[in-house]
Amino acid sequence: MFDIHHYRIHDPGHIKGVRTVATVEFAKGIIIVLVGLGLFSMRHKDIWGVTESFLEFLHISPHHHHHLFGVFIDLMHRVSDVRLWKIATVAALYVTGRFVEAYGLWNIRPWAEWMAIASGGVYIPFEAADLMRHPTWFRLAIIAVNVGIVLYMLMLRLEAAKKRRAGRVHP
Repeated sequence: MFDIHHYRIHDPGHIKGVRTVATVEFAKGIIIVLVGLGLFSMRHKDIWGVTESFLEFLHISPHHHHHLFGVFIDLMHRVSDVRLWKIATVAALYVTGRFVEAYGLWNIRPWAEWMAIASGGVYIPFEAADLMRHPTWFRLAIIAVNVGIVLYMLMLRLEAAKKRRAGRVHP
């Protein structure tokens, strides 16, 4: 039988590690929510004006990065309302998954640890391919964090299975 208090009393490292991963997952969800709200709020606005204001706020010259911002503005103009709602639906599902996973991890639920292994593991091949195509330190950091989370959660689940086999009852 699972006893969350056992972990809290006897293994504070487990609690701290899992809650750190929960915080990362929660942050991913918040970032997607903020980006989505930002994009959604710009759907009927002057995209170039909004982009220029944002760049000015960040003290970035659009003249030095005009290609990147041209691509962004072109993308925003091509997004129809129907497509925007489809993107919003997918983003809402993704965010819901991140928040459910974060909740489960924060409360030290084994199903959430398995969920973290599965959801993180799914992205690794795509992240690796992206890193090979366009190697950057940022992409390397993203894949390193993701692989670290998957390996850590896998270690916890294998450790729990080992304890169960040894006679200690943990899920």
